[in-house]
Amino acid sequence: MNRTFLTRRNAEPAALADVPLVQIDVFRTAVLDAVRDECRVVSFFAREVVDAIELVAVLADETTSELGFVRSRINEDRFESLTPECPQVQLFEREIAEQFGIEPAGHPWLKPVRFQQSWRPGHSVFGETLPGVTDFFRVEGDEIHEVAVGPVHAGVIEPGHFRFQCHGEHVFHLETALGYQHRGIERALIGGPSAKTIHYMETAAGDSTIGHTLAYAQAVEALTGTRVPARAQVLRGIALELERLANHTGDLGALSGDVAYLPAAAACGRTRGDYLNLTAELCGSRFGRGFVRPGGVLFDLPADRIDALTERLQAATRDTVDSAALLWTTPSVIERFENTGTIDTDVCDEIGMVGVPARACGRGIDVRHDFPFGVYRFVHIPVMTAYHGDVNSRAFVRWLELQRSADFVAQQMHRLPATPVRADVAASLAPDSIVASLTEGWRGEICHVAITDAEGRFARYKITDPSFHNWFGVALALRNGQISDFPLCNKSFNLSYCGHDL
Repeated sequence: MNRTFLTRRNAEPAALADVPLVQIDVFRTAVLDAVRDECRVVSFFAREVVDAIELVAVLADETTSELGFVRSRINEDRFESLTPECPQVQLFEREIAEQFGIEPAGHPWLKPVRFQQSWRPGHSVFGETLPGVTDFFRVEGDEIHEVAVGPVHAGVIEPGHFRFQCHGEHVFHLETALGYQHRGIERALIGGPSAKTIHYMETAAGDSTIGHTLAYAQAVEALTGTRVPARAQVLRGIALELERLANHTGDLGALSGDVAYLPAAAACGRTRGDYLNLTAELCGSRFGRGFVRPGGVLFDLPADRIDALTERLQAATRDTVDSAALLWTTPSVIERFENTGTIDTDVCDEIGMVGVPARACGRGIDVRHDFPFGVYRFVHIPVMTAYHGDVNSRAFVRWLELQRSADFVAQQMHRLPATPVRADVAASLAPDSIVASLTEGWRGEICHVAITDAEGRFARYKITDPSFHNWFGVALALRNGQISDFPLCNKSFNLSYCGHDL
């Protein structure tokens, strides 16, 4: 990473004044050069300062396990877009335009992300009535037709709109439109932490409660100088892997159902519940709410329950692994999985994909390995990859990962350090500071960036769910495929709508 950046480790705080404040052309060059050197943009956002808008970029360098920070201030309502040379920032720039009325000039497809009014009254790129909300890219031709799906769906799922440009069954282009939930979490976090903050974190993406709450807790601990006890770190890791086990198992079952392979669908649907019940044994909530808090965890794991929980874990894992293994030996399943929704490694890197979809393209991106946090600084879980970038690879990576996670949980339950489970946390955060906290949720990289003001309150809090990086990947996976492949491709990514609509 070049000298323009201030470098820090994961969840290592810095004085905001130490982050280089450079001219916009220097900022732009620094980010583009770093991306060419194989760094990734993990967060890119704006915030309002006196008489200006400040752009902040956080980049990740997996080779050195460092995060780089750089910022720039612009006094006009525009800056030259980075997207034509760095596609992985395209959604970040659209978000900046929507939130702060700053136009990334030259952006190839500038439109709203969440259909919200500008955070700065009187400054809007899209107008006060948000014109262009329904504009979609169109492929012209006598036999080309559009297929619109959503935002209201037949199942009990969240709202999202998908617009296909097709010739018969052949898909030329898919465009997604999200943001229908208008949640406003990022704006609500400003001025915190408050009594409500932890609940915002636990529901930022409800099926990733542990991942997001842990990222928040690490940020607060960094800004208060809190040392988390070893036992709490291990219990957090156990909860995070149980969350991964439940959701990977559910995804394998859902993929099985999408190709009408009922044996694996039924078995995985049942064992997903077993993993959720194990999480409930930790804290009383199947989704892990009320467990992770700044300073540690709220509940301990008594020694007299460990053997019974281990037996339940091993039984669930045996059933999951054996039933899912049928997928790889059933010709009708393989025929539907292989070469469906393929994304190659170059495209994966270009658009900045993370998590399971990236690892299915052969990219060994995993925060637990590249930017280790908590117990993962001392215990390594092997990074599982595949190389074809199709539905089969995404399913296979999940199958491999759940086995590694189950081994980790079983081992760590019998190695709990004899320490308290929570440390005291200072009442106020370090003033005028910045920290980036990364965790590896079951979908992929979760990034929280906190900036405090002179009183130690949140002046800006930016959350990037892995879905924010990966939704464009769903669109590319359908390109030149069949429209009937959409449910299967969409499920193989299984991205979050609410994690996107912050």
